[in-house]
Amino acid sequence: MPDDDDAIIVDTRRGAARPPRVRRRPAEEPQQIPVRSPGQGQARVPGRAPVQPGDRWNAGGYAEGFDSTRVMPTRGAGPAAGPGGRDGGYDSGRGYGGGGTGRPADPPAPARRPRRRKRTALRVFGVLVLVVALWAGLLVWAGMSAWGKVTKVDAFPTSGRPSPGKGTNVLLVGSDSRAGLTSAQAKALRTGGSNVSEGAAHTDSIMILHMSSSGSPTLVSIPRDSWVAIPGYGHGKINAAFTYGGPKLLVQTVEQATDLRIDDYMEIGFGGFAGVVDAVGGVRMCLPEAVKDDYAHINLPAGCQNLSGANALGYVRSRHAFATGDLARAEHQRQFLGALMKKIATPGNLLVPWRLKSIGESGAQGIAVNKGMSPLTALKIMWTLKGITAGGESVQVPVANANYYVDGQSTVLWDSTRATQLFTALRNDTPISVSQSAGS
Repeated sequence: MPDDDDAIIVDTRRGAARPPRVRRRPAEEPQQIPVRSPGQGQARVPGRAPVQPGDRWNAGGYAEGFDSTRVMPTRGAGPAAGPGGRDGGYDSGRGYGGGGTGRPADPPAPARRPRRRKRTALRVFGVLVLVVALWAGLLVWAGMSAWGKVTKVDAFPTSGRPSPGKGTNVLLVGSDSRAGLTSAQAKALRTGGSNVSEGAAHTDSIMILHMSSSGSPTLVSIPRDSWVAIPGYGHGKINAAFTYGGPKLLVQTVEQATDLRIDDYMEIGFGGFAGVVDAVGGVRMCLPEAVKDDYAHINLPAGCQNLSGANALGYVRSRHAFATGDLARAEHQRQFLGALMKKIATPGNLLVPWRLKSIGESGAQGIAVNKGMSPLTALKIMWTLKGITAGGESVQVPVANANYYVDGQSTVLWDSTRATQLFTALRNDTPISVSQSAGS
Protein backbone atom coordinates (compact mmCIF):
# COMPACT_ATOMS: atom_id res chain seq x y z
CA MET A 1 0.00 0.00 0.00
CA PRO A 2 1.29 3.47 -0.79
CA ASP A 3 1.87 6.00 1.89
CA ASP A 4 -1.00 8.07 0.54
CA ASP A 5 -4.05 7.04 2.42
CA ASP A 6 -6.36 8.02 -0.41
CA ALA A 7 -7.58 5.03 -2.41
CA ILE A 8 -8.28 5.35 -6.10
CA ILE A 9 -11.43 3.64 -7.17
CA VAL A 10 -11.63 2.95 -10.88
CA ASP A 11 -14.84 2.16 -12.77
CA THR A 12 -13.87 -0.70 -15.01
CA ARG A 13 -17.18 -0.85 -16.91
CA ARG A 14 -17.10 -0.64 -20.69
CA GLY A 15 -17.51 2.79 -22.04
CA ALA A 16 -17.33 4.43 -18.62
CA ALA A 17 -16.15 7.99 -18.61
CA ARG A 18 -12.73 8.78 -17.29
CA PRO A 19 -12.99 9.47 -13.55
CA PRO A 20 -12.31 12.97 -12.44
CA ARG A 21 -9.07 13.86 -10.88
CA VAL A 22 -8.97 12.83 -7.21
CA ARG A 23 -8.63 15.65 -4.80
CA ARG A 24 -6.35 15.13 -1.86
CA ARG A 25 -8.13 15.27 1.43
CA PRO A 26 -6.76 17.15 4.40
CA ALA A 27 -4.34 15.29 6.59
CA GLU A 28 -5.98 13.02 9.01
CA GLU A 29 -5.10 10.08 11.05
CA PRO A 30 -4.17 7.03 9.04
CA GLN A 31 -6.84 4.41 8.83
CA GLN A 32 -6.36 0.77 8.22
CA ILE A 33 -8.25 -0.53 5.23
CA PRO A 34 -9.28 -4.06 5.93
CA VAL A 35 -8.12 -6.64 3.47
CA ARG A 36 -10.99 -8.77 2.28
CA SER A 37 -10.66 -12.42 1.81
CA PRO A 38 -11.88 -14.21 -1.30
CA GLY A 39 -15.69 -14.34 -1.46
CA GLN A 40 -16.13 -11.37 0.85
CA GLY A 41 -17.51 -8.01 -0.14
CA GLN A 42 -15.84 -4.68 0.31
CA ALA A 43 -15.14 -3.95 3.97
CA ARG A 44 -16.87 -1.05 5.59
CA VAL A 45 -14.69 1.99 5.83
CA PRO A 46 -15.18 3.78 9.11
CA GLY A 47 -17.17 6.95 8.71
CA ARG A 48 -18.64 5.93 5.37
CA ALA A 49 -21.68 4.02 4.19
CA PRO A 50 -20.97 0.55 2.99
CA VAL A 51 -20.29 0.24 -0.71
CA GLN A 52 -23.21 -1.30 -2.59
CA PRO A 53 -23.21 -2.67 -6.09
CA GLY A 54 -24.64 -0.19 -8.60
CA ASP A 55 -23.45 2.94 -6.76
CA ARG A 56 -21.91 5.71 -8.87
CA TRP A 57 -19.26 8.40 -8.49
CA ASN A 58 -20.24 11.47 -6.61
CA ALA A 59 -19.34 15.02 -7.49
CA GLY A 60 -16.25 14.90 -5.34
CA GLY A 61 -14.91 11.81 -7.03
CA TYR A 62 -15.59 9.39 -4.15
CA ALA A 63 -17.37 6.20 -4.82
CA GLU A 64 -20.74 5.99 -3.14
CA GLY A 65 -20.58 2.38 -2.10
CA PHE A 66 -19.54 1.24 -5.57
CA ASP A 67 -17.75 -2.09 -5.54
CA SER A 68 -14.81 -1.31 -7.76
CA THR A 69 -13.39 -4.75 -7.31
CA ARG A 70 -16.38 -6.40 -9.04
CA VAL A 71 -15.30 -8.45 -12.00
CA MET A 72 -16.82 -7.06 -15.22
CA PRO A 73 -17.51 -9.46 -18.08
CA THR A 74 -16.24 -8.51 -21.48
CA ARG A 75 -18.54 -8.41 -24.53
CA GLY A 76 -19.45 -11.90 -25.53
CA ALA A 77 -18.14 -13.43 -22.31
CA GLY A 78 -21.55 -13.76 -20.78
CA PRO A 79 -24.47 -15.96 -21.66
CA ALA A 80 -25.44 -16.61 -25.26
CA ALA A 81 -27.15 -13.92 -27.24
CA GLY A 82 -30.82 -13.52 -26.46
CA PRO A 83 -33.79 -13.55 -28.83
CA GLY A 84 -33.17 -9.97 -29.86
CA GLY A 85 -29.74 -10.78 -31.24
CA ARG A 86 -27.84 -9.12 -28.35
CA ASP A 87 -25.72 -10.96 -25.80
CA GLY A 88 -27.21 -11.66 -22.43
CA GLY A 89 -24.27 -10.18 -20.51
CA TYR A 90 -23.60 -6.73 -19.24
CA ASP A 91 -25.68 -3.95 -20.75
CA SER A 92 -28.05 -6.54 -22.11
CA GLY A 93 -31.30 -4.79 -23.13
CA ARG A 94 -29.70 -1.32 -23.09
CA GLY A 95 -29.52 1.02 -26.03
CA TYR A 96 -25.96 1.78 -27.05
CA GLY A 97 -24.75 5.32 -26.68
CA GLY A 98 -28.04 6.61 -25.39
CA GLY A 99 -28.20 5.38 -21.81
CA GLY A 100 -31.34 3.31 -22.54
CA THR A 101 -33.88 2.44 -19.91
CA GLY A 102 -33.66 -1.28 -20.51
CA ARG A 103 -37.13 -1.64 -22.22
CA PRO A 104 -37.81 -1.95 -25.94
CA ALA A 105 -38.71 1.15 -27.93
CA ASP A 106 -42.40 1.97 -28.43
CA PRO A 107 -43.88 0.77 -31.76
CA PRO A 108 -44.47 3.50 -34.38
CA ALA A 109 -47.88 5.16 -34.36
CA PRO A 110 -50.23 3.62 -36.95
CA ALA A 111 -50.98 5.64 -40.09
CA ARG A 112 -54.28 7.52 -40.07
CA ARG A 113 -55.90 5.45 -42.81
CA PRO A 114 -59.55 5.80 -41.71
CA ARG A 115 -59.37 9.59 -41.95
CA ARG A 116 -57.62 9.40 -45.31
CA ARG A 117 -60.25 7.00 -46.63
CA LYS A 118 -63.00 9.31 -45.41
CA ARG A 119 -61.45 12.24 -47.26
CA THR A 120 -61.19 10.12 -50.43
CA ALA A 121 -64.83 9.06 -50.16
CA LEU A 122 -65.92 12.67 -49.73
CA ARG A 123 -63.95 13.71 -52.80
CA VAL A 124 -65.51 10.92 -54.90
CA PHE A 125 -68.98 11.85 -53.65
CA GLY A 126 -68.38 15.50 -54.49
CA VAL A 127 -67.30 14.60 -58.02
CA LEU A 128 -70.40 12.44 -58.52
CA VAL A 129 -72.69 15.22 -57.30
CA LEU A 130 -71.00 17.65 -59.68
CA VAL A 131 -71.39 15.27 -62.64
CA VAL A 132 -75.07 14.61 -61.86
CA ALA A 133 -75.77 18.33 -61.49
CA LEU A 134 -74.02 19.07 -64.78
CA TRP A 135 -75.92 16.30 -66.56
CA ALA A 136 -79.24 17.49 -65.14
CA GLY A 137 -78.41 21.01 -66.29
CA LEU A 138 -77.75 19.74 -69.82
CA LEU A 139 -81.08 17.90 -69.85
CA VAL A 140 -82.93 21.02 -68.74
CA TRP A 141 -81.10 23.04 -71.38
CA ALA A 142 -81.99 20.50 -74.11
CA GLY A 143 -85.64 20.41 -73.08
CA MET A 144 -86.00 24.18 -72.80
CA SER A 145 -84.23 24.66 -76.13
CA ALA A 146 -86.90 22.56 -77.86
CA TRP A 147 -89.75 23.95 -75.76
CA GLY A 148 -88.89 27.47 -76.85
CA LYS A 149 -89.78 26.54 -80.46
CA VAL A 150 -93.21 25.13 -79.60
CA THR A 151 -96.15 27.32 -80.62
CA LYS A 152 -98.41 28.51 -77.80
CA VAL A 153 -102.06 29.13 -78.69
CA ASP A 154 -105.15 30.49 -76.95
CA ALA A 155 -107.17 27.27 -76.92
CA PHE A 156 -109.90 27.73 -74.32
CA PRO A 157 -113.24 29.54 -74.63
CA THR A 158 -114.01 32.19 -72.05
CA SER A 159 -117.57 31.13 -71.22
CA GLY A 160 -120.09 28.30 -71.41
CA ARG A 161 -117.63 25.65 -70.27
CA PRO A 162 -118.48 22.46 -68.30
CA SER A 163 -117.51 22.39 -64.64
CA PRO A 164 -114.25 20.57 -63.83
CA GLY A 165 -114.52 16.83 -63.21
CA LYS A 166 -112.13 14.35 -61.65
CA GLY A 167 -108.83 13.65 -63.32
CA THR A 168 -107.32 15.63 -66.20
CA ASN A 169 -108.53 15.74 -69.82
CA VAL A 170 -106.17 16.60 -72.67
CA LEU A 171 -107.40 17.21 -76.21
CA LEU A 172 -104.89 15.74 -78.69
CA VAL A 173 -105.19 16.89 -82.28
CA GLY A 174 -103.38 15.72 -85.38
CA SER A 175 -103.66 18.38 -88.07
CA ASP A 176 -102.52 18.70 -91.64
CA SER A 177 -100.59 21.82 -90.71
CA ARG A 178 -97.39 22.19 -92.68
CA ALA A 179 -95.83 24.64 -90.24
CA GLY A 180 -92.05 24.37 -90.25
CA LEU A 181 -91.93 22.56 -93.60
CA THR A 182 -90.36 23.86 -96.77
CA SER A 183 -92.11 23.24 -100.08
CA ALA A 184 -89.63 20.47 -100.85
CA GLN A 185 -90.26 18.79 -97.48
CA ALA A 186 -94.04 19.01 -97.93
CA LYS A 187 -93.70 17.45 -101.36
CA ALA A 188 -91.43 14.70 -100.02
CA LEU A 189 -93.99 13.84 -97.35
CA ARG A 190 -96.72 13.83 -100.03
CA THR A 191 -99.09 15.80 -97.85
CA GLY A 192 -101.42 16.74 -100.67
CA GLY A 193 -99.79 19.93 -101.89
CA SER A 194 -96.41 21.52 -102.44
CA ASN A 195 -97.52 24.90 -101.11
CA VAL A 196 -96.94 24.99 -97.38
CA SER A 197 -99.87 27.36 -96.92
CA GLU A 198 -102.40 24.99 -98.46
CA GLY A 199 -104.86 23.08 -96.30
CA ALA A 200 -103.45 24.23 -92.98
CA ALA A 201 -106.78 24.15 -91.13
CA HIS A 202 -108.00 20.54 -91.08
CA THR A 203 -107.78 17.82 -88.46
CA ASP A 204 -107.00 14.22 -89.33
CA SER A 205 -107.32 12.91 -85.77
CA ILE A 206 -109.05 14.03 -82.57
CA MET A 207 -108.50 12.23 -79.26
CA ILE A 208 -109.17 12.84 -75.58
CA LEU A 209 -106.55 11.60 -73.13
CA HIS A 210 -108.07 11.15 -69.69
CA MET A 211 -105.38 11.02 -67.00
CA SER A 212 -107.03 9.41 -64.01
CA SER A 213 -106.18 10.60 -60.52
CA SER A 214 -106.56 7.08 -59.13
CA GLY A 215 -106.30 4.54 -61.95
CA SER A 216 -105.07 3.84 -65.46
CA PRO A 217 -105.28 6.41 -68.27
CA THR A 218 -107.86 6.22 -71.04
CA LEU A 219 -107.41 7.34 -74.64
CA VAL A 220 -110.66 8.02 -76.51
CA SER A 221 -110.77 8.50 -80.28
CA ILE A 222 -113.36 10.82 -81.77
CA PRO A 223 -113.95 10.08 -85.48
CA ARG A 224 -113.20 13.23 -87.42
CA ASP A 225 -116.43 12.82 -89.43
CA SER A 226 -118.59 12.71 -86.27
CA TRP A 227 -121.83 14.61 -86.81
CA VAL A 228 -122.12 17.15 -83.97
CA ALA A 229 -123.36 20.65 -83.20
CA ILE A 230 -120.74 23.35 -83.81
CA PRO A 231 -121.36 26.54 -81.76
CA GLY A 232 -122.33 29.33 -84.15
CA TYR A 233 -122.36 27.09 -87.25
CA GLY A 234 -125.17 24.57 -86.74
CA HIS A 235 -124.41 20.88 -87.28
CA GLY A 236 -121.46 19.56 -89.18
CA LYS A 237 -118.50 17.23 -89.10
CA ILE A 238 -116.49 17.80 -85.93
CA ASN A 239 -113.27 18.50 -87.82
CA ALA A 240 -114.96 21.46 -89.50
CA ALA A 241 -114.86 23.28 -86.15
CA PHE A 242 -111.08 23.48 -86.46
CA THR A 243 -111.44 24.89 -89.95
CA TYR A 244 -113.96 27.51 -88.83
CA GLY A 245 -112.39 28.71 -85.59
CA GLY A 246 -109.09 26.92 -84.92
CA PRO A 247 -108.22 25.35 -81.55
CA LYS A 248 -110.60 27.48 -79.48
CA LEU A 249 -113.73 26.54 -81.44
CA LEU A 250 -112.66 22.89 -81.61
CA VAL A 251 -112.25 22.76 -77.82
CA GLN A 252 -115.63 24.43 -77.36
CA THR A 253 -117.28 21.93 -79.73
CA VAL A 254 -115.73 18.90 -78.00
CA GLU A 255 -116.69 20.18 -74.54
CA GLN A 256 -120.28 20.76 -75.67
CA ALA A 257 -120.55 17.30 -77.27
CA THR A 258 -118.98 15.35 -74.38
CA ASP A 259 -119.73 17.50 -71.31
CA LEU A 260 -116.06 17.05 -70.36
CA ARG A 261 -113.93 20.04 -69.44
CA ILE A 262 -110.70 20.11 -71.45
CA ASP A 263 -107.74 21.02 -69.25
CA ASP A 264 -104.91 21.00 -71.82
CA TYR A 265 -104.55 21.14 -75.58
CA MET A 266 -101.81 19.67 -77.77
CA GLU A 267 -101.65 19.67 -81.55
CA ILE A 268 -99.07 18.16 -83.88
CA GLY A 269 -98.83 18.82 -87.60
CA PHE A 270 -97.53 16.76 -90.51
CA GLY A 271 -93.98 18.01 -90.28
CA GLY A 272 -93.71 17.62 -86.53
CA PHE A 273 -95.11 14.10 -86.61
CA ALA A 274 -92.80 12.82 -89.37
CA GLY A 275 -89.81 14.63 -87.85
CA VAL A 276 -90.24 12.99 -84.45
CA VAL A 277 -90.65 9.52 -85.99
CA ASP A 278 -87.44 9.93 -87.98
CA ALA A 279 -85.60 11.39 -84.97
CA VAL A 280 -86.24 8.24 -82.91
CA GLY A 281 -85.16 6.00 -85.79
CA GLY A 282 -88.63 4.95 -86.90
CA VAL A 283 -91.37 3.03 -85.10
CA ARG A 284 -91.88 -0.72 -85.34
CA MET A 285 -95.42 -1.78 -86.21
CA CYS A 286 -96.86 -5.21 -86.98
CA LEU A 287 -99.54 -4.97 -89.67
CA PRO A 288 -102.04 -7.86 -89.86
CA GLU A 289 -102.59 -7.16 -93.56
CA ALA A 290 -101.00 -5.23 -96.39
CA VAL A 291 -101.97 -1.56 -96.62
CA LYS A 292 -102.13 0.07 -100.04
CA ASP A 293 -103.65 3.52 -100.26
CA ASP A 294 -102.94 5.76 -103.22
CA TYR A 295 -104.55 8.73 -101.48
CA ALA A 296 -102.14 8.38 -98.54
CA HIS A 297 -99.25 7.43 -100.85
CA ILE A 298 -98.37 4.20 -99.05
CA ASN A 299 -97.93 0.56 -100.04
CA LEU A 300 -96.96 -1.41 -96.94
CA PRO A 301 -96.61 -5.22 -96.80
CA ALA A 302 -98.16 -7.29 -94.04
CA GLY A 303 -95.99 -8.20 -91.07
CA CYS A 304 -93.70 -6.42 -88.61
CA GLN A 305 -91.66 -3.54 -90.01
CA ASN A 306 -90.02 -0.27 -89.04
CA LEU A 307 -92.01 2.69 -90.35
CA SER A 308 -90.17 5.86 -91.35
CA GLY A 309 -91.64 9.30 -90.86
CA ALA A 310 -93.24 9.45 -94.33
CA ASN A 311 -94.67 5.90 -94.16
CA ALA A 312 -95.92 6.44 -90.61
CA LEU A 313 -97.69 9.63 -91.66
CA GLY A 314 -99.36 7.82 -94.56
CA TYR A 315 -100.39 4.93 -92.32
CA VAL A 316 -102.14 7.05 -89.68
CA ARG A 317 -103.91 9.06 -92.41
CA SER A 318 -105.10 6.11 -94.46
CA ARG A 319 -108.82 5.25 -94.47
CA HIS A 320 -109.54 4.21 -98.05
CA ALA A 321 -107.65 0.94 -97.61
CA PHE A 322 -110.02 -0.27 -94.89
CA ALA A 323 -113.66 -1.30 -94.98
CA THR A 324 -114.54 0.65 -91.85
CA GLY A 325 -112.83 3.76 -93.19
CA ASP A 326 -112.56 6.50 -90.55
CA LEU A 327 -113.09 4.07 -87.65
CA ALA A 328 -110.13 1.91 -88.74
CA ARG A 329 -108.01 5.00 -89.14
CA ALA A 330 -108.84 6.18 -85.62
CA GLU A 331 -107.85 2.79 -84.22
CA HIS A 332 -104.54 2.83 -86.11
CA GLN A 333 -103.81 6.33 -84.83
CA ARG A 334 -104.26 5.25 -81.20
CA GLN A 335 -102.05 2.20 -81.71
CA PHE A 336 -99.30 4.14 -83.44
CA LEU A 337 -99.37 7.01 -80.95
CA GLY A 338 -98.85 4.59 -78.06
CA ALA A 339 -95.96 2.88 -79.88
CA LEU A 340 -94.36 6.23 -80.72
CA MET A 341 -94.52 7.50 -77.15
CA LYS A 342 -93.10 4.21 -75.90
CA LYS A 343 -90.18 4.62 -78.30
CA ILE A 344 -89.58 8.21 -77.24
CA ALA A 345 -89.88 7.59 -73.50
CA THR A 346 -86.77 5.42 -73.22
CA PRO A 347 -83.69 6.28 -71.11
CA GLY A 348 -81.59 6.47 -74.26
CA ASN A 349 -83.77 9.32 -75.56
CA LEU A 350 -84.90 11.16 -72.43
CA LEU A 351 -81.67 10.96 -70.41
CA VAL A 352 -79.19 11.82 -73.16
CA PRO A 353 -79.14 15.61 -73.66
CA TRP A 354 -78.22 15.69 -77.35
CA ARG A 355 -80.79 12.98 -78.19
CA LEU A 356 -83.50 14.80 -76.26
CA LYS A 357 -82.61 18.06 -78.00
CA SER A 358 -82.70 16.42 -81.44
CA ILE A 359 -86.08 14.77 -80.86
CA GLY A 360 -87.60 17.87 -79.34
CA GLU A 361 -86.44 20.23 -82.05
CA SER A 362 -87.50 17.78 -84.80
CA GLY A 363 -91.13 18.08 -83.80
CA ALA A 364 -91.21 21.40 -81.94
CA GLN A 365 -91.98 23.60 -84.94
CA GLY A 366 -94.97 21.42 -85.81
CA ILE A 367 -96.38 21.32 -82.27
CA ALA A 368 -98.82 23.75 -80.68
CA VAL A 369 -100.00 23.76 -77.05
CA ASN A 370 -102.28 25.91 -74.95
CA LYS A 371 -100.80 28.96 -73.29
CA GLY A 372 -99.78 28.21 -69.75
CA MET A 373 -98.76 24.60 -70.33
CA SER A 374 -95.40 23.87 -68.73
CA PRO A 375 -92.67 21.57 -70.09
CA LEU A 376 -93.30 19.25 -67.12
CA THR A 377 -96.98 18.96 -68.07
CA ALA A 378 -96.02 18.11 -71.65
CA LEU A 379 -93.60 15.48 -70.37
CA LYS A 380 -96.32 14.03 -68.13
CA ILE A 381 -98.71 13.80 -71.09
CA MET A 382 -96.10 11.99 -73.16
CA TRP A 383 -95.33 9.61 -70.30
CA THR A 384 -99.05 8.88 -69.83
CA LEU A 385 -99.46 8.09 -73.53
CA LYS A 386 -96.64 5.60 -73.16
CA GLY A 387 -98.71 3.84 -70.50
CA ILE A 388 -101.61 3.32 -72.91
CA THR A 389 -99.74 0.33 -74.36
CA ALA A 390 -99.07 -1.07 -70.87
CA GLY A 391 -102.47 -1.51 -69.27
CA GLY A 392 -104.30 1.70 -70.19
CA GLU A 393 -107.62 1.80 -72.02
CA SER A 394 -107.74 2.71 -75.71
CA VAL A 395 -111.32 3.13 -76.91
CA GLN A 396 -113.48 4.90 -79.43
CA VAL A 397 -116.69 6.84 -79.00
CA PRO A 398 -119.56 4.33 -79.39
CA VAL A 399 -121.05 4.62 -82.87
CA ALA A 400 -124.61 3.93 -84.00
CA ASN A 401 -124.04 4.42 -87.74
CA ALA A 402 -120.62 4.69 -89.40
CA ASN A 403 -122.18 5.71 -92.75
CA TYR A 404 -124.74 8.26 -91.75
CA TYR A 405 -125.54 10.39 -94.80
CA VAL A 406 -126.58 13.99 -94.35
CA ASP A 407 -127.02 16.32 -97.30
CA GLY A 408 -125.20 13.89 -99.53
CA GLN A 409 -122.12 13.54 -97.32
CA SER A 410 -121.06 10.51 -95.29
CA THR A 411 -120.77 11.15 -91.57
CA VAL A 412 -120.49 9.15 -88.33
CA LEU A 413 -123.42 9.12 -85.93
CA TRP A 414 -122.71 8.42 -82.26
CA ASP A 415 -124.65 6.01 -80.09
CA SER A 416 -125.92 8.72 -77.77
CA THR A 417 -126.80 6.40 -74.86
CA ARG A 418 -123.49 4.57 -74.67
CA ALA A 419 -121.52 7.70 -75.51
CA THR A 420 -123.11 9.48 -72.57
CA GLN A 421 -122.24 6.56 -70.28
CA LEU A 422 -118.62 6.68 -71.46
CA PHE A 423 -118.22 10.40 -70.90
CA THR A 424 -119.96 10.21 -67.50
CA ALA A 425 -117.51 7.51 -66.39
CA LEU A 426 -114.59 9.69 -67.48
CA ARG A 427 -116.06 12.73 -65.77
CA ASN A 428 -116.42 10.82 -62.50
CA ASP A 429 -113.06 9.08 -62.97
CA THR A 430 -114.58 5.60 -62.75
CA PRO A 431 -113.67 2.48 -64.78
CA ILE A 432 -115.37 2.10 -68.13
CA SER A 433 -117.21 -1.05 -69.22
CA VAL A 434 -117.05 -2.96 -72.50
CA SER A 435 -120.50 -1.75 -73.57
CA GLN A 436 -119.47 1.87 -73.01
CA SER A 437 -116.35 1.48 -75.14
CA ALA A 438 -117.87 -0.49 -78.02
CA GLY A 439 -116.92 1.05 -81.29
CA SER A 440 -119.98 0.16 -83.32
